[in-house]
Amino acid sequence: MKLICTQSELNTHLSLVSRAVPTRPSHPVLANVLLVADEDTQKVRLTGFDLSLGVQTSFDVHVETGGTLTLPAKLLGDIVSRLPEGELILETEDNDTIATITCAFGRYQVRGMGAEEYPDLPTIEEGDVAHLPVEALVEGLRGSLFSTSSDESKQVLTGVHVTVDPDGLEFAATDGHRLAVVQTNNAADDREPTDAAPTSQPNNATEFDVTVPAKALRELERMLQMHQSTEAIAVRFDQGQLIFEWEHQRITSRLLEGQYPNYRQLIPRQFSRQMTADRRLFMSALERIAVLADQKNSIVKLSLDSVKQEFVLSVDAQDVGSGRESVAAQISGEDLDIAFNVRYLLEGLKAFTTSEVQMQFNASTSPSVMSPLGGMKMTYLVMPVQIRS
Repeated sequence: MKLICTQSELNTHLSLVSRAVPTRPSHPVLANVLLVADEDTQKVRLTGFDLSLGVQTSFDVHVETGGTLTLPAKLLGDIVSRLPEGELILETEDNDTIATITCAFGRYQVRGMGAEEYPDLPTIEEGDVAHLPVEALVEGLRGSLFSTSSDESKQVLTGVHVTVDPDGLEFAATDGHRLAVVQTNNAADDREPTDAAPTSQPNNATEFDVTVPAKALRELERMLQMHQSTEAIAVRFDQGQLIFEWEHQRITSRLLEGQYPNYRQLIPRQFSRQMTADRRLFMSALERIAVLADQKNSIVKLSLDSVKQEFVLSVDAQDVGSGRESVAAQISGEDLDIAFNVRYLLEGLKAFTTSEVQMQFNASTSPSVMSPLGGMKMTYLVMPVQIRS
C-alpha cells in the first residue's frame, strides 16, 4: 500500500472516526482504525467501530498502490496531529503490518494488524429509507440533544426520539426534569428522485419513529457541521439498526429499545402567566448569577413583577453570598416566585437562536415552558424546584 495525502485532511478524518473507537475494546483490533486505500477511485476510507456505533469517512488522495490495514487509532492520531502541515506519504511493504509515515522532516513507523479480523459495519438491505434535509437535522439536533439523560439506568432517555412523517421531523429529548421538542420542515422529500433517492421506496418510507442514542447523534451533528453538505441525508433503518449516509460519510448505530414516554401529554395546553424578554440579556444575567448558584447549589429564583414589567433573578447561597439582578420584560398575569436549576435555563437559552424568548407559567410547582419567538419551532419544558420559605 502507498498513498499520498495532506496532513490536515488525514488528521481531520482520523479525528472523526476515532470517536467511535472504544477506550476499552472487547477485541484488540477494535482499538484500531480500518484504513482502505482504493487505487480505482483514488480514495482512502477510514472506519472506527465499537460494535454499537460505527463512523466511516473517505476522502480523495493519490493512491499509488491499494491496500487494507488497521492501525492503532490513538497512536496514529497523536502522531499525525503533531506532524507539520503539508504532504504525507503512508506506505507498507507487501503483506506487512508496519506502516511508515513520511513527512518533510522525518518518518515514523506504526505497527498495525491485518484487516481480516476487523468486523464489517452493519448493512440494511431490506429496511425502509428516508431522505432528510441537512438544515432540518442540524436544527433538530441543536434543540434536543442537550436534554437527553446521562443516566444509563434509564437507557431509553439517553437518546433522542425522532419522528418523521410527510409533514416534517420532530425531535424529542427528556431526562425526567426537562423536555425539549423541536419540529422542523421536511422539504427534502418533495424533490425529484435521484440516484441517492430511489424511486422504489415503499409508501411508508418517510414515516417512522425511533429512539437514537445521543452519542451517535452528537457525531452526526459534528460531521454535518464540519462538512456542511447540501445533499439530503439518507436514513436507512430496520428493527434494531439505523444508518445515516451522505456523500462519502456514514454513521451506523444501534437503536435504543423500549417505549419512549408519551411526552406530548406533559406539555400544558394553557398558561395563566407569560413573559417575553431579550434572550441575550436573560442569558447574561443568568450566567452571572450562576457563579454564586454553583458555589452551594444550582438553584436560581425567578420573580415576576407585572407592575414594574421586569423579572428578578436571585440566589442566596448560605455562607457564601447572594446575588440579585433585574431584567426588563413584557409580563402578563399575576406576580409569581418560582425557582429552577440554573443550568437547565441556560442550556435552553443557548439552544435558541432568536433575539427574544417567551416563557409561560401557571404556578410555582407546575412545569413552565420556554420557547423562541420566531425562528425554529421549539418547546422547552422545565420542571421547577420547590422554594424553601
